[in-house]
Amino acid sequence: MWRRLIYHPEVNYALRQTIVLCLPVAVGLLFGSLQQGLLFSLVPACCNIAGLDTLHKRFFKRLLIGGTLFALSSILIQWLLQVPVPLPMILLGLALLFGVTGEISPLHGRLLPASLIAAIFTLGLTDHVPAWVPPLLYLAGTAWYGLFNALWFRLWKEQPMRESLSLLYRELADYIEAKYSMLTQHTDPESALPPLFARQQKVIDLIAQVYQQSHMLSANHQDQYKRLVRSFQVALDLQEHIAVSLHQPDEVQKLVQESHAEAVIRYNARVIAARLRVLADDILYHRAPSRFTMAPALSALGKIAHRNPDNPVGHFCYYHFSRIARLLRTQRPLYRRDIMEDNQQRLPLWPALKSYCSFKSMALRNAGRLGIMLAIGSSLGLVFHLPKPYWILMTVMFVSQNGYNATRVRIQHRALGTLAGLVIAAATLRLQVADGVILLCMLVVTLAAYLVLRKNYGLAMTGMTVTAVYTLQLLSLNGAHFLVPRLVDTLIGCMLAFGGTLWLWPQWQSGLLRKNAHQALEQDQNALRRLLSPDTTAAQLAYARMLANQAHNALFTALSQAMQEPGFNSRYLSDMRLWVTHSQFIIEHINAMTILARDHYMLTAIRAAEYLMSCEVALQSCQQRLEYDGPSGEMPLAGLSVSAEGAATPMERHLQRILFHLGVMHTISSVAWRQRPHHGLWLSRRLGERKTPG
Repeated sequence: MWRRLIYHPEVNYALRQTIVLCLPVAVGLLFGSLQQGLLFSLVPACCNIAGLDTLHKRFFKRLLIGGTLFALSSILIQWLLQVPVPLPMILLGLALLFGVTGEISPLHGRLLPASLIAAIFTLGLTDHVPAWVPPLLYLAGTAWYGLFNALWFRLWKEQPMRESLSLLYRELADYIEAKYSMLTQHTDPESALPPLFARQQKVIDLIAQVYQQSHMLSANHQDQYKRLVRSFQVALDLQEHIAVSLHQPDEVQKLVQESHAEAVIRYNARVIAARLRVLADDILYHRAPSRFTMAPALSALGKIAHRNPDNPVGHFCYYHFSRIARLLRTQRPLYRRDIMEDNQQRLPLWPALKSYCSFKSMALRNAGRLGIMLAIGSSLGLVFHLPKPYWILMTVMFVSQNGYNATRVRIQHRALGTLAGLVIAAATLRLQVADGVILLCMLVVTLAAYLVLRKNYGLAMTGMTVTAVYTLQLLSLNGAHFLVPRLVDTLIGCMLAFGGTLWLWPQWQSGLLRKNAHQALEQDQNALRRLLSPDTTAAQLAYARMLANQAHNALFTALSQAMQEPGFNSRYLSDMRLWVTHSQFIIEHINAMTILARDHYMLTAIRAAEYLMSCEVALQSCQQRLEYDGPSGEMPLAGLSVSAEGAATPMERHLQRILFHLGVMHTISSVAWRQRPHHGLWLSRRLGERKTPG
């Protein structure tokens, strides 16, 4: 029972965040300095946004950089206010100054909003504390935050990676269960396939997250992570065998009508899903896995395959389910591989600064967007005679996200959560309660808010608003005076963030679809070259396969977000959805071919060269159709020496299906291109002339 309580992801996270916040307050209360303790608890908010609670092989170096930037932003805003420089200019300048961190790496880029929040907190403390207090507060608070997290992760070793692996195994269980529960529904891909694509997307996202964690921790070189790295490699093999499809719905229907195959296949899938969920709990709660066998279920499936030798569906399912059963029984990968190299390399400071000075820099656009929103927010504060409109500025920072849809959802949750929290605070402030009881209630509310934060931001914001009002009450004894102004400030900040997302260099995913589709085809081409090359190793095949999966996942994510963006042609997005569906089919064929190639089911050199030429011509034709705004033509497949009648082996059948899907994608591109949006960056005629919007 205690394992489930302590190691549960939400409980572990909530305990860590609550203790690191409340210990300084408890120490301040103990020594009669409650105000200093409450001020000290502001720093973890900056550290959380900066990602300083993320385990890293350079953990203490990042803490030093983060604390230095927080203190520097605090010093700069105080000094510039005394010069004096207008507050809007100060905030815009700070955003542009610290924005270079986004050019170094995505993880360093999180230091920008955290440094701006540190400056905003300093703005609220000016004239209430001496000028040296905020910088010292940030240095000491960051040191405390880092030391606490280092001790916490030392006590709960490997827990972040265990949580990610556990989620990955659960998603694999949901994926295989959903996939084979729709066995007879694949005749209608419009309704059956999108839910599967969404589950596949979650699996690939979690795989990328574990890859990132393994590189950040140097897990391959540390003994305590060996078991987890092996479990991750098992998960990669499982994803290979789960994310393959025969794509012969007529044969599926025929086998289901002639036998009880549907019930047997579903039963095998349920057994596998149940075992995957058990393994997910074993990984999360530090338990040794129990014995496992699914011989009876596989035996029934083998009989169906033996009784229907001419139907490929039974053999296909038996082959992949037997491999999955072996993985679950032995808990060892099917072959030894090295974890793929880290794709997110850091850019040194001077090259990053040079790249940042270009108007095409995404980091510069992001910093400019934040700076302009903060400048407008502070200007509104001056118009409404608010000397320090820090609540407006904090709201802008907390709700601003990378994309339109994420920002919209965060704004809704924050506005509603703030409103509910202010109503609760207004009702309870009338009660005459001792400070000790108030602090105890704040502790409980903070713990409850962090328990639901990662799943329900709005509900968590309700609790955090209550604690913020009572913090002001304890600091200045006038928390009730802040209720209505804070609600107005929150609404103003939300509107500013929404307007900035709409009009200040928006990251429209609709505009990125063409670029993402082009990159997905490029990764497909690289994977096929590896598959049809005679001297490719198993590790290279796995790396190319995963890159193709991740490129398609980026395309699917862009499409999902584009479907929710305003002002774009829905018919174009509907056609692109069909294009992405056929791209998913190609990925599943590449997954299946990777397994065949690793098992040495290879083609002859001449036959492989013919198929590679056919696939490259088809892929390049699809890429050109995406790149050029010109008249459409037939995809140049005629005259090639590869024919459908020659597809005698499983590898050839997969290649023939890939060529078919590429032909359909070329046709869809020709139709969809006429319906594309005709404004903004879409006016460029060639893909190479268009840069990614920031």
